[in-house]
Amino acid sequence: MTKPLRVVIAEDESLIRLDLVETLTEEGYEVVGQAGDGAKAVELVREHRPDVAVLDIKMPGTDGLEAARLIEADNLCAVVVLTAFSQAELVTAASEAGAMAYVVKPFNRNDLVPAIELAVARFGDMRAAREVNEDLVERLESRKVIDRAKGQLMDQHKMSEADAFKFVRSSAMTNRTSMGDIAKEILDGKLKP
Repeated sequence: MTKPLRVVIAEDESLIRLDLVETLTEEGYEVVGQAGDGAKAVELVREHRPDVAVLDIKMPGTDGLEAARLIEADNLCAVVVLTAFSQAELVTAASEAGAMAYVVKPFNRNDLVPAIELAVARFGDMRAAREVNEDLVERLESRKVIDRAKGQLMDQHKMSEADAFKFVRSSAMTNRTSMGDIAKEILDGKLKP
């Protein structure tokens, strides 16, 4: 049995907010926070780490688009924008702010639930892609450090490239650390053949 998706709702009209809470609770979601403005929504998202935030665009103070930007910038959760307006420029602005789905009021559960599910799935895909990208960047940086260390071993100790690589690899295995860490020690002059 999977855990219910956790939701933060930001809607300045209390009747609509209550309707959202009731609808989502009936659909099996866990509403972990409610707000009447974007600033409070961002605070609740940071506090509760929900799976998704459902944000009205037009709210006093920090609006839903700015809240979406802040949530997206910190990669906190999926965002679904809820609004009474369907103009193309608002849809574009919501997408640029990080919204993964867009629902127009008056909404019904047949619009809202699929939008939430889609947003959560898209957010998961994007998070996985970011992690893969970060791993690749880290590996590339490590590879650059290893290549510089091999070059230093070749220049200063007249080693062949193959011997320099073997030294880095065997030192890493002996010291039970990464080849990147060994390469840094070589470059810092702390480790020599």
